[in-house]
Amino acid sequence: MPRTDIISRAKSHLNNIFDPSEEKENESETIENILNSINFRGSNLWILIFAIFIASIGLNVNSTAVIIGAMLISPLMGPIMGIGFGLGINDFELIKKAFRNLSIATIFGILTSTLYFLISPLNEARSELLARTTPTIYDVLIAFFGGLTGIIASSTKRKGNVIPGVAIATALMPPLCTAGFGIASGNLNYFFGAFYLYMINSVFIAFATTLGVKLMHFKKKIFVDKAREKKVQHIVYTILIITIVPSVHITYTMIEKNIFENNATRFISNEIKFPNTFIVNRSIHKDSIAVTLIGKEIPEDYIGILHQKLAHYHLEECKLHIEQGLNKEKEEQPTDELSKLVLQDFYKQSRQQTQRQEEEIIQLRKQLESYISYDSLSQVIAPEIQVLFPDITNIALSQVIRYHITENQRDTLSVAILKYQHKTEKNKEEQFHQWLSTRLHVNPEKLIILKQEK
Repeated sequence: MPRTDIISRAKSHLNNIFDPSEEKENESETIENILNSINFRGSNLWILIFAIFIASIGLNVNSTAVIIGAMLISPLMGPIMGIGFGLGINDFELIKKAFRNLSIATIFGILTSTLYFLISPLNEARSELLARTTPTIYDVLIAFFGGLTGIIASSTKRKGNVIPGVAIATALMPPLCTAGFGIASGNLNYFFGAFYLYMINSVFIAFATTLGVKLMHFKKKIFVDKAREKKVQHIVYTILIITIVPSVHITYTMIEKNIFENNATRFISNEIKFPNTFIVNRSIHKDSIAVTLIGKEIPEDYIGILHQKLAHYHLEECKLHIEQGLNKEKEEQPTDELSKLVLQDFYKQSRQQTQRQEEEIIQLRKQLESYISYDSLSQVIAPEIQVLFPDITNIALSQVIRYHITENQRDTLSVAILKYQHKTEKNKEEQFHQWLSTRLHVNPEKLIILKQEK
């Protein structure tokens, strides 16, 4: 078989596998669905406002589940895909109508989120909010592939749950709400960063929709004025380039910073590791690494070697600052904020240890006083015993710890060892037991009396 025939068959086979146009829904139905999702008035506008409130609450309380729910409710995808669809079929009336409705939705979205954050008592920028203030090239890619997925799913019979998934992936609602937070909090960096992310998502979803329309072979509208058609296309591609260039720069800076921080962390972990020397603080900046050590000091010669080893971690331009411990002068007059923090930590630990020792001393003193009091108590109550119980000639008092093995508990018992002059009646012994427990202020059950034989 000739080589050209093999290539031709392979192309035909691949085309049959990847061509989605065979599953395409009726074009008029697809256009009707897109037109219905463009208009932002009545129920669609109210749904958007409520979804903005839900997303703002989710961002405010840092709840990912609530944010996802708001993205599923939001109808923002409609006018954005309408712009892309209009570009794909050369329907510039559709483009203007979709753009006008997207502008209305954007304005109401920002106003609604601004109103919420103005009245909300929670003014802290949580992680879900901060994540929407620094767009990158990855946001461009997500929006682009999300837009392709959305238009292909919308124009085929097997829609499934693709559109809700695209709404979540492209995340149009959170940056719009974060822009409102930026206005409410007076932080323009938040506003511009979040609104730029929203613009990235919108522009590249529309652009991907245009490519999807071409891929699905939708019929184009005949445009009489070719010059005007080219002019509009030039404007569209200019907007695309203006939108993507800043995100590429931001992403490059982010990746460069991440690589530097990883290299610096590896350098500290691998090279600044010595017995009896501990790192109490590390600070990694764009052009410097600062490390504070306590314990056994590193020789100055080895610090010079550490400077040379920076090159092995691609940190040639980085400055290394190593501060070793706190000398006497620094302890007396800490000029560095870190030194102050370390001294405060040492003082706090010493104070806590001193308090624990004082508590232990107080407890031991109480125990000692208890034993001493029992030793002297025998002598104190001896005259009373001589009068009330003349048959008792000797008494010894003490305290012992009783341990309950099965219950894993312990308590204190009082023990009295007696010596009688004559044999004593049982009722007399019971009377002495009751009297002694009262005299010692102990429970009768916790008083044990032993008789010493003659």
